[in-house]
Amino acid sequence: MDQIDRAILALLCADARRTVKDIAVQVGLSPAPVARRIERLERSGVILGYTVRLGHVGPSLEAFTELRYAGHMDQDEMLDMLMSVPEVHAAYTTAGDCDAIAHLRADDIDHLQRVITKLRNQGQPISSKTLLVLKKLEGSRTA
Repeated sequence: MDQIDRAILALLCADARRTVKDIAVQVGLSPAPVARRIERLERSGVILGYTVRLGHVGPSLEAFTELRYAGHMDQDEMLDMLMSVPEVHAAYTTAGDCDAIAHLRADDIDHLQRVITKLRNQGQPISSKTLLVLKKLEGSRTA
């Protein structure tokens, strides 16, 4: 990967809908070599896909719930159980004080309480702790 590839990646990270023609102008090449470079970056796994980042759509309250279980629970089973709850946006198994962390999205505090109760009833965790997200900053990785 050279400087031109890095420039192409930075431009795509800033706007994934940018045209090949626009990228070509920015990096000083014609569109055909830029298209070939993008295809190569996709084939090699550098570019894994293109995505849409949404603003305030759907549930606006976010939280992370840490869960601790007695004994040994299979990690895949734990993740499947957590992801079966529609409000769980992502689930992670961890090493440390808790066994799993669930990233939750809810409409309001009452909805969040119902989701936490649902999680406590599944798998019978011995304890849980929920952290409410107050402010979030997201960025994109650039080359």
